[in-house]
Amino acid sequence: MLFNLLTPLADDFLVFNLFRYLTFRTGAAIMTALFISFIFGPVVIRWLRSKQGKGQPIRDDGPERHIVAKQGTPTMGGFLILLALSVSTLLWADLSNRFVWAVLLVTAGFGLIGFADDYLKVTRANVQGVPGKLKLLLEAVVAVLAAIWIVSVLPTGLANHLALPFFKDLLLDLGLLFLPLAVLVMVGSSNAVNLTDGLDGLAIGPLIIAASAFALIAYLAGNVVFSNYLQVHNVPGAGELAVYCGALVGAGLGFLWFNAPPAMVFMGDTGSLSLGGGLGAVAVVTKHELVLAIIGGLFVLETVSVIVQVASFKLTGRRVFRMAPLHHHFEQKGWAEPTIVIRFWIIAVILALFGLATLKLR
Repeated sequence: MLFNLLTPLADDFLVFNLFRYLTFRTGAAIMTALFISFIFGPVVIRWLRSKQGKGQPIRDDGPERHIVAKQGTPTMGGFLILLALSVSTLLWADLSNRFVWAVLLVTAGFGLIGFADDYLKVTRANVQGVPGKLKLLLEAVVAVLAAIWIVSVLPTGLANHLALPFFKDLLLDLGLLFLPLAVLVMVGSSNAVNLTDGLDGLAIGPLIIAASAFALIAYLAGNVVFSNYLQVHNVPGAGELAVYCGALVGAGLGFLWFNAPPAMVFMGDTGSLSLGGGLGAVAVVTKHELVLAIIGGLFVLETVSVIVQVASFKLTGRRVFRMAPLHHHFEQKGWAEPTIVIRFWIIAVILALFGLATLKLR
């Protein structure tokens, strides 16, 4: 909004020229989201606690320690993240950019689905929220609408194409198959983050790391000079998503202040579904769908651990892990919660660096 209001005045007032710089607005988005989180965080947490009573229902099939240690902690903390993320993005992004609105559509749409799921869990005082199949169907509907929108905005030479990392100019023309791929990226990313959100600070840390990496990718992909130098496919307008990613980083850091062990609030599906979906949408816009699987490799590992566990038990009656997702396996082995969280963060940093290396290794 500020970009649209103030940049026309830059010729008369030199100070407003700052708003033309994407780097300035991205940094401002980080600080704005962080400020909103710090100011409204205590208020939101008190309100959630007053409304939820016993807090988030704890699964009785999870680690026994959680039933005692996490009982009474309010959920839906993702509302705080969405508040800071949305306000900061709307304040600092170019609102004439259709990619920004497409990503916000996914974020808000998935957030509403997650909110409904959290609300049902809290009001029913059990872990059964929106039925799984219905939740996936609703996510798919939102993702289809966003994918159609994104494809209509992408340049003709990039729409319906899949870019492969490590290759300079190779694009696979998927035609109509690109639409289900884009939906799979958004829905898969959303639910992968959701599966990872099982320990205090575990999901939000890698989300901050992944968003930081994609802020850089969006900036480079949207810049003609840098994209040509790195031989990355140039997506006009994609650079504006650096502001969104910056706002996600700031909102995530602000939420982590309250979610650090022992957590004062859980993000719930309201946060995990929306942020994972938003990150998937950014990957689709920037033509880095496969790189998302590298940068978000920790989320992929958590998801694969669940798939392997279920498949193994159904086929052989045996479990590969002591408990799935993967972080619960290490809990059952006796690792302390902060140890698991910090080590998983380290893995997330390594994977993000490797993902960013694909920009140059071509």
